[in-house]
Amino acid sequence: MRVSKMLATLLAVIIFSVTLNSCMTTKTSVGEYKEMQGEEYKYASGKQMWLFWGVMPLGRTDVSTPASGNCEITTKYTFVDVLVSGLTGGIVTSYTIKVKAKK
Repeated sequence: MRVSKMLATLLAVIIFSVTLNSCMTTKTSVGEYKEMQGEEYKYASGKQMWLFWGVMPLGRTDVSTPASGNCEITTKYTFVDVLVSGLTGGIVTSYTIKVKAKK
């Protein structure tokens, strides 16, 4: 009985820890993106992978940006990223990167 309570507590802590990360979103406007008129479109996207709870990057993700430099870069922790982190216990994590530009 005691072992099952410990396992239930451990599982609750893991689920709680993984779900706390699900709301992390960063948006960065570069250049004159906010002032520009036009329709937004997805210019590029990619995934950044990390080891050991985000301490060490696995390579560098090369997500291209427009030649003008005017864009918005969004970094999100999506549901798929939560699954990757949860299934590996946080040893491997990933973040989704999207670049938006205007026509």
